Amino acid sequence: MIQKLFNTLFKGKNGYLLGFVLCFGIVALALVIQTTYKLEPCPLCITQRMVFMGLGVLFLIAAFIPANIFKKIFATLQVLTALGGAGVAIRHWYLQANRESIIADCGVGFDYMFENFPLQKAFKLLFRGTGDCAAIDWTFLGLTLPQLGLISFLGFAAYAIYLVARKST
Repeated sequence: MIQKLFNTLFKGKNGYLLGFVLCFGIVALALVIQTTYKLEPCPLCITQRMVFMGLGVLFLIAAFIPANIFKKIFATLQVLTALGGAGVAIRHWYLQANRESIIADCGVGFDYMFENFPLQKAFKLLFRGTGDCAAIDWTFLGLTLPQLGLISFLGFAAYAIYLVARKST
């Protein structure tokens, strides 16, 4: 019975749709945490949310692609996107781990960066992080949000590989 449920849930289109729902569920959970605890997301938090949404869209598109060769291409894109998100989460975690050496200035906001600076400079500022990126405002089981994001991104990379490795369509 459990095996049948497992096969139904992770088989073909359902597996990709589950990936889509989980990605956007994580973004929804981040918004709930943000509003419940009145937290202001830093640029790296926003970037991680955007990567989760992009990854979710890739899972959604992969759910409706019939050809196996395209599934492999989308699995590659999903893994690369998840690893890119993991890189952002690692950078965010690094800033939090070294917050004593980070300047206490909160820096400029996400919107301000992209509205007032050239795109190249805005991305440079975004990945440098600001003082508020070093703040640890919320934890779950002793893990910060970037650490939870890193675990999620790595899990999604493994999940994308699992889905494409299955011989089901």
